[in-house]
Amino acid sequence: MKLGAFSVSLAVRDLAASRVFYEKLGFSAAGGEAEHGYLIMRNEDAVIGLFQGMFERNILTFNPGWDQAAQPVAGFADVRSLQAELQAAGLSFAQQADPEGTGPASFMVIDPDGNPVLVDQHV
Repeated sequence: MKLGAFSVSLAVRDLAASRVFYEKLGFSAAGGEAEHGYLIMRNEDAVIGLFQGMFERNILTFNPGWDQAAQPVAGFADVRSLQAELQAAGLSFAQQADPEGTGPASFMVIDPDGNPVLVDQHV
């Protein structure tokens, strides 16, 4: 199963302080809008999202249809087909994509330790 580009979405208390910290680790802002409470930071192929006030826990995020530079890729598995495959495997969902929809959509599962795993398709 190919889930797409991987990143960690961090729930941060202070977006500006987190940005400074990750810049010291070699990350630079590559997207997002600080005035809207989030930034996407990159260090080569490593991607983290900094999100202030948007969710309670850190989230493992996968983006079908994107490479690590958020560029579209051809021939990816649509989020709805991934969801159906995981449903057939017996996973429970915290959030589901409309199986009849097309285009951007997402679903979320929770791992055995309570970590949210978001599969978020933007194309």
